[in-house]
Amino acid sequence: MPAEGDAPGSGGDGEPTGHRVQIEYCTQCRWLPRAAWLAQELLGTFDRSELTEVGLKPGIGGVFVVRVGGDVVWDRRQQGFPEPTAVKRAVRDRVAPGKSLGHADR
Repeated sequence: MPAEGDAPGSGGDGEPTGHRVQIEYCTQCRWLPRAAWLAQELLGTFDRSELTEVGLKPGIGGVFVVRVGGDVVWDRRQQGFPEPTAVKRAVRDRVAPGKSLGHADR
């Protein structure tokens, strides 16, 4: 139960109770700009009650994986490089299933 004065959708410590997204990218392939751009897209789409954090994790060997709460929602090796709208839909399905993504839903 949130303490008095905490924002709706927050834990008792005043922090929102949303989800954490991790984008692991290959440093050898120089995919940091792609990972950062995708992080920006996610942060611009979801509010703090849905996503509390988007983290970038350096990796090697051609990795580009998006996780929500530790669960893989996109893996470049299996699905190819994602379009931002595809990742937004995958993240939305985990963190806010009822949320409309507007043109990204088409």
